[in-house]
Amino acid sequence: MSSITPSRATARRARSAVAVLVVLAAVVLGGLVRGGSVIPSAKTITAVTAAPVVHRLGSPTASRHGRIGVGDGFVPDGTTVFDAVPAVARLDPALLAALRRAGRDAAAEHVALDVNSGWRSAAYQTHLLDEPIRKYGSREEAARWVATPARSAHVSGDAVDLGHDAAAWLAEHGARYGLCRVYANEPWHFELRPDAVHDGCPETYADPTHDPRMYR
Repeated sequence: MSSITPSRATARRARSAVAVLVVLAAVVLGGLVRGGSVIPSAKTITAVTAAPVVHRLGSPTASRHGRIGVGDGFVPDGTTVFDAVPAVARLDPALLAALRRAGRDAAAEHVALDVNSGWRSAAYQTHLLDEPIRKYGSREEAARWVATPARSAHVSGDAVDLGHDAAAWLAEHGARYGLCRVYANEPWHFELRPDAVHDGCPETYADPTHDPRMYR
């Protein structure tokens, strides 16, 4: 027969329950909390998807369009313009070259050109479009924020979305590399405008619905 009294046994069970809660809290804090959800670290994401981004625009996920992951253009945390993940490597070569030239100069000023989004697959773009359609209730309003795959500069590899400090640095210095903001409502979104090297960046459109390229 055990010599532990009922009160002592109760205390032991309470301490065990507390220990379990502490372990669970450690697991939760070990993940990255984004948008109220706990997701794995970028290192874990890369391992799971077996491939080397909303504004992170979401997490690797199973959607109605199939599994969306790094191979579709999702950007792991810490990605810069010098990394070889598909979101960066599949950008238009001229755009990528300009970004890396800018990135070397920015690094000299202790600014990293971190990438939140770059090239995306059509499936990923469609997945991203679903959310604003649900939020705003129409494709017309959603188009102010996310283009269709057929019209997206991300799907064609002609656009990159940068982190806050990187976008601020390029807003000031980007023209010398031909890198310009395009939309006033997306200050993180940059595209290549080679003439800007000599003429400066053109005026931004209010949002993508004012961009005539969207209706070609």
